[in-house]
Amino acid sequence: MQKTFIGPHLRRLRIERGETQGQMARALGISASYVNLLENNERSVSVSVLLRLFDAYGVDWREIADEDGTSQLADLRAVMQDPLFAETRPDLPQMRAALVHSPGLAASFLRLHNAYQAATDQLLSLTEGEAPQIVATPESAVHNEFRKHRNHFRELEEAAEVFWGGTAVEPDEVYVALKRRLRGRVGVTVRLVRVEDLPGTLRQYDESRREILLSEALDHTNRTFQLVHMCGLLEKRGLLDSLVARSGITDPRGVARLRVELANYFAAAVLMPYDAFLAEARATKYDLDHIATRFGVSFEQACHRATTMQREGAQGVPFFFLRIDKGGNVTKRFNATGFHLAEHGGACPRLDVHTSFRTPGRIVPQFVEMPDRSQFFVFSRTVDRPTWARHAQDNRLAVAMGCAIEHAPEIGYAEAFSVTGARMTQVGINCRICPRANCDQRAHQAVVLSQPVDEKRRGATRFEV
Repeated sequence: MQKTFIGPHLRRLRIERGETQGQMARALGISASYVNLLENNERSVSVSVLLRLFDAYGVDWREIADEDGTSQLADLRAVMQDPLFAETRPDLPQMRAALVHSPGLAASFLRLHNAYQAATDQLLSLTEGEAPQIVATPESAVHNEFRKHRNHFRELEEAAEVFWGGTAVEPDEVYVALKRRLRGRVGVTVRLVRVEDLPGTLRQYDESRREILLSEALDHTNRTFQLVHMCGLLEKRGLLDSLVARSGITDPRGVARLRVELANYFAAAVLMPYDAFLAEARATKYDLDHIATRFGVSFEQACHRATTMQREGAQGVPFFFLRIDKGGNVTKRFNATGFHLAEHGGACPRLDVHTSFRTPGRIVPQFVEMPDRSQFFVFSRTVDRPTWARHAQDNRLAVAMGCAIEHAPEIGYAEAFSVTGARMTQVGINCRICPRANCDQRAHQAVVLSQPVDEKRRGATRFEV
């Protein structure tokens, strides 16, 4: 059984309560010397002590127990590829030790480096005029909050489980049941309106009239999703407020963005209950088209839900999710893996998610290797978006789902390949910070490569060294 160390978390809890080690020891029914050993990570914590922590302090041990630190370790490894650390780069055991003994310092270091990256990118892109304020974007703040929770929110899952109050609702009756629920519980009616009467808008809540307007541009699946989303915003306001407050995000744009994404999470959990979804995913080897049909949702919504299967003791395959537009811009991302998604700019052009636009609606599988030699299985597919006008019908996006190579045998889309002998495509985070020299897809001069371009030679790109 893996040992669990909670030293820094326990010390922070004690200090926040203004207690001495002796006072905490009496509250937990252990010796002060044992508390000291726990705080210094010289002893692992037992299950019985964890349970006493809950009884004495009301602290969920899952919130303080140091598990595997996968996401934070992956972020540290990615940051350490920066040439700033070329001569003093710590090895993997040192980074693990930092996360165990000084998690707060490690988290502060990551925030500082993210701010440095944002400042560097903005300064590099500056033109004449006043420099913009250098702050984390709302999207980055929300992504970091979801990543901190491994893309899983226990409170939202529990709220979704009791949403219907034990009453079974047939899949083809969900939409009508939601309209009835909104009218009966919160006094809100739903009205379907013509595209021209709601220009450029898919859903609008008129608070003064207590009315939700849905555009005809939405198909039935997305109309249903929007209504569950509104149930989350209206019925679970207190829960959403507490999760937003706990995040520490204060920028109004970030707060609004986080509230929307949490409501989306809740909606997905209602329409795709955790246990049923996980069972179906395992039975079909993550056939997301089948899963989407079974639960009456879209392919993209099923992909979103697959990334949230991270409940302790009932975990699915850890996925990352990436959505891009035809220009290669990353429009949405979730991550429960060690794969480091680009914080700024577009995704690596060698990812086949970009070429999936050539084969709309078809799964495109790919095996990729990052600069640190970590390997992943990725599958991509286009998704359609609602349209308003005949001259703007081709507005599809592309999504990519990826998992560590060891999980590939659990994915049906990988069945046609030999995982051990699969051809790996060399990819990076994005061009500006990718250390791969002589890449035929490089679009920008990499800040991590110091060797100048050979003026006597023309390679595959003008940045080739």
